[in-house]
This record gives sequence, structure tokens and C-alpha cells, in this order.
Amino acid sequence: MKSEGVDVSSDGKPPANYDKEAVEGQWTTGLWDCREDGSNCLLTCFLPCITFGQTAEIIDRGTTPSRVASILYCGQQCRCVYGSLYRTKLRRLFSLPEAPYSDSVIHYYCCCICGLSQEYRELKNRGFDPSIGWEANVQLRKADGLTPPIVAAGMSR
Repeated sequence: MKSEGVDVSSDGKPPANYDKEAVEGQWTTGLWDCREDGSNCLLTCFLPCITFGQTAEIIDRGTTPSRVASILYCGQQCRCVYGSLYRTKLRRLFSLPEAPYSDSVIHYYCCCICGLSQEYRELKNRGFDPSIGWEANVQLRKADGLTPPIVAAGMSR
């Protein structure tokens, strides 16, 4: 699976020659496919705040640093609410269906570890490497002579 040097446009779509086909409106990985990335699954089991922080930084296109998102996630009395909000943001970013369950059900009642792992894998399968952060993903694209993802003007927190 190719996760570095992938040109991703402002709408988050990888180029047509990307190794794993990311179809608009479809998840590239299942909720229960945690073994696709065993090391991330293990990390998420013991330190879900790290996985959450890494994915939140990519979903927010660098406006929320990974460490800040991790601390906010750990500091939440009800992490499920925060997790489901970011799952919704990810789905909107890539036009993904709210499946196999609603975002809140996945983060409240199902295994939120599986949900966080799926979100991490989804970003990887779409050409991002959440473990290196937003800026490093942008720099990799620039170093390869590719167009970095663009953050729309006026978009801020």
C-alpha cells in the first residue's frame, strides 16, 4: 500500500494511479478490519488518544495539532461525542456513508477502538500518513513535485 508521495487534491481524492482504489462514497476498509494495520490497532487499543489526535490533525487539515487533539480527547468526560464528531467530519470530507452504523453508535456502543482504527486506515488508503502529521504530508508532496492538498481560504477555527 502506498501512503507517501500521493498527490491529493483539495477534495481529498488521490490520483487515478493510486494503489488502492478509493471509490467516491465508499469506505476503503471495513469497521472490523483492524488486522489490516495491526500496529495501529495495537496502539489504538492502549492509547486511543494518539490515534485520535493523528487523524484529527489530518481531518482538520493541520488547524488542530495532533497533540492538542489528543489532550482534548483524553480530557473529555465523554470521548464518544468527540470521536463521533470527527468521524462525521471524515465522512463528509470523502462523501462516505454512515455505515455500517451511525457515527454515534460506533463511538458510543460499538467498539470505538475499531472506529478509530478504521478512520486511521481510511486516511492512509486515501493517500495520507496520519502518523507524520499534516505539515509532513504537505512537505512530502512538495518534495515529490506534487500539488499539496489546499486548505480553502477563510477556513479557520
